Amino acid sequence: MLLSFFTELRAAKVPVSLREYLTLLEALDRDLADQRVEDFYYLARTALVKDERNLDKFDRVFGRVFKGAVTVGEAVEAQAIPEEWLRKLAEKYLTEEERAQLQALGWDKLFETLKQRLAEQKGRHQGGSKWIGTGGTSPFGAYGYNPEGIRIGQDGNRNFRAVKVWDQRTFKDLDDSAELGSRTIRLALRRLRRFARTGAAEELDLDGTIRETARHGMLDLRLRPERRNAVKVLLFLDVGGSMDWHVELAEQLFSAARSEFKHFEHFYFHNCLYETVWKENRRRHTEGTPLLDVIRTYPSDYRVVFVGDAAMSPYEIAMAGGSVEHWNEEAGQVWLSRVLAHFPKVAWLNPVPQAQWGYTQSNAMIRQIFSDRMYPLTLDGIDQATRALLR
Repeated sequence: MLLSFFTELRAAKVPVSLREYLTLLEALDRDLADQRVEDFYYLARTALVKDERNLDKFDRVFGRVFKGAVTVGEAVEAQAIPEEWLRKLAEKYLTEEERAQLQALGWDKLFETLKQRLAEQKGRHQGGSKWIGTGGTSPFGAYGYNPEGIRIGQDGNRNFRAVKVWDQRTFKDLDDSAELGSRTIRLALRRLRRFARTGAAEELDLDGTIRETARHGMLDLRLRPERRNAVKVLLFLDVGGSMDWHVELAEQLFSAARSEFKHFEHFYFHNCLYETVWKENRRRHTEGTPLLDVIRTYPSDYRVVFVGDAAMSPYEIAMAGGSVEHWNEEAGQVWLSRVLAHFPKVAWLNPVPQAQWGYTQSNAMIRQIFSDRMYPLTLDGIDQATRALLR
């Protein structure tokens, strides 16, 4: 209550300092306001207002904040404690030793147990280790901890341990018009360009015109096809989850790639590649593109670049049904292998520092599938990737 009063005064241009605010709190702690709002008004005005020109502003703010309150106690009760604070109080704090004692159920046992809980559970649970609930160590629910579980109804990642997420999640498209902090990413991508003269002859060939004019003794205009970058690029971008930490860097690469390559297409995916990719994140559930259609549409001379942190549950790569967001009939590695079989020129750019790649099992699995064609999303890493794509 008092903090909002303090911020309202500052917003109204009343020059209230933090020291004056602390003085008021100390006076309240000693019961100098006698619990009545009228007494509190005079106490607060004495402590916070140093210039009579600000009295009118003070009165307006005081009347707005404490409207209808008779006692200081009523004013405090009128301000509800934020729900988020109450939720955080319910969450358990576990030491590293306590976390190590919790055992993962395993893929099959996890889903079998969830079916039993759904059939048996009749009410809400909090802080436990068995039922679907909140703030506990059960493998099912939200705002708790378990080494391997199914996240249900939680806003965002906390421990990055969920092997399945039952919730509707929204991702944002990357901004292809992002202003780059420097031109270095664009310059690094230029190594991937290979120019060729293709198409209709529409550009003036000055040297040819001079040569033919001199030969024939009269003006002989010569035209030639425009010199264009013949390299075609297909970009797959991981979005959402842990990739939220790397959005700015991914957007810079995305923006630079769109400006450098005439033949450029992009698709989004989440964590691992499955049967469907999409062009717009807000329509991903209604306007997805089958990955098989992508393979059939784009010829094998496209250079394919994946951008992602490769941080996920190993089940997402190795198991049918492993996707955190839907039930995939075939494992992620099957779909990755299909792409690799069609497009021989492939590279994976990882925004996570290379020294941290060994911390996740999934990273090692992706590197093995890509035959170690994973490179850090740095200028040197982009340079290495472009060299590999041109071999």
